[in-house]
Amino acid sequence: MDSPTPVRRQPPTIRLRRLANELRGLRTAAGLTREDVTAKTAINGATMYRIESAKVRPQRRTLLTLLDLYGVADADRRADLVEMSQRANELNWLHRYESELPEAHLTYISFEAEARGTRNYESLFVPGLLQTEDYARAVISGGLPFAGKDEVEPRVEARMRRKPFLARTPPFQLWAILDEAVLHRLVGGPTVMAAQLARLVETADAPDITIQVLPYALGAHPGMAGSFAIMDFPDPADPELVYIDSMAGDLFLERDADVRRYTRIFEYLRAAALGPADSLRLISDIASSTEQWREVQGHEETGLYPGDLAQEQPFERERAVR
Repeated sequence: MDSPTPVRRQPPTIRLRRLANELRGLRTAAGLTREDVTAKTAINGATMYRIESAKVRPQRRTLLTLLDLYGVADADRRADLVEMSQRANELNWLHRYESELPEAHLTYISFEAEARGTRNYESLFVPGLLQTEDYARAVISGGLPFAGKDEVEPRVEARMRRKPFLARTPPFQLWAILDEAVLHRLVGGPTVMAAQLARLVETADAPDITIQVLPYALGAHPGMAGSFAIMDFPDPADPELVYIDSMAGDLFLERDADVRRYTRIFEYLRAAALGPADSLRLISDIASSTEQWREVQGHEETGLYPGDLAQEQPFERERAVR
């Protein structure tokens, strides 16, 4: 029925994830394997895998064929699943970035857009939703040392397109816990960092945003293993999701045991961190110190991307690779 033709890469929205779970559950309840489905319908095995892993939205005729095979006769149930499939790709603004952003980044943004809120622990950077444009540019270009403007700017633009999530209705709930190191690292230099800290002070008063800081004095803590985010969604049918970003790759964890483990870690960090009021005072103090240092240093930004600099100095680029 379906041939293994190339499909357009698309972020797996929550509806697509829910549809994949529903179809996988219906197949299991019918006592069928993916191989059985392929044999009975001629739907390509690779297509079945992509459908059940939320990699692609099934065509209408494919969906109806699966529902027939799984014995779904209730008209309302069939209509709900067809509507879920039709609305699975509603995050249209992301499509323009499909060729420019990593798949894991697209996936994270699509889930974030449909989440009710996020509990985010960050050990190195200000959370993406709270970043200024200049800070985001410095973070992205610093993390891609050989990338030029054509690679960096689409990522900066996509990050800035996420900011309206914080002002939507119903409100997005963001609970961010930052290691104190995040506040001291001069990402982009004193000028950029002073503006970023000022933004944190400004947003900390928002009713749906909570910011806490883990002070240096705390010593060792479980968050030192790395940053993570826990997303929860309005519909009880959509389970919580944990996202981990690391040098080894990005992970999305859905198993109950994993979600419980990271929830316990977040609750520990929340209890160990300074309260919101004390955190705001600490951020304000560091912001004032950074601003004073900026004025004393008279620091000027070069405006160059690390990739541009590497292209101008090939020896330095080669040495950095080694």
